[in-house]
Amino acid sequence: MRLRLTEIFYSLQGEARTVGWPTVFVRLTGCPLRCQYCDTTYAFHGGEWFSLEQIERKVADYRPRYVTVTGGEPLAQPACRALLKRLADAGYDVSLETSGAMDIGDIDARVSVVMDLKTPGSGEVARNRYENIAQLKAHDQVKFVICDRADYEWSRARLAEHKLDRRCEVLFSPAYGQMRPGELADWILADRLPVRLQVQLHKILWGDVPGR
Repeated sequence: MRLRLTEIFYSLQGEARTVGWPTVFVRLTGCPLRCQYCDTTYAFHGGEWFSLEQIERKVADYRPRYVTVTGGEPLAQPACRALLKRLADAGYDVSLETSGAMDIGDIDARVSVVMDLKTPGSGEVARNRYENIAQLKAHDQVKFVICDRADYEWSRARLAEHKLDRRCEVLFSPAYGQMRPGELADWILADRLPVRLQVQLHKILWGDVPGR
């Protein structure tokens, strides 16, 4: 069983619940979406084939506690589920970053799923797979990347419609370079939303540097 891999690197987690923690990132190649703000277009194509054993050995070289499997869209490769299970079996604290366009069923229960709901501003709102919401666990997270006020209003409506904060943690993140984090913070406070404001720590530290 093999996966097409763009890179494995060690950095600080820039998003989600484990933000700030040293983490190994396993970036798989390929994505069926084309979000207008995507910062990893280099992972759409190319990459090299690795066995699950080879990937696990590369991860182990860093002796991490946290491992994040990301993309691209990692679930576009069927063997991703087997990799997630293998990493969880090895004792790592494993998270999966996924677009929300792919079925999240049958993912190992130990894995924390960080799932986007794509806003209209992403250009890919039609790709949201709302059936995934019923499969979210308490230690999962839903992320909205917000480009403008219209995206905020749309996200607030989905939060209420699906009662997302009762299911798992909800993250509102300003699209990098497209809206001010402070403006989004003001809206969240004004509406008393039960969400966490998320800024991308890695971009504050290193800017738009691939592999960081």
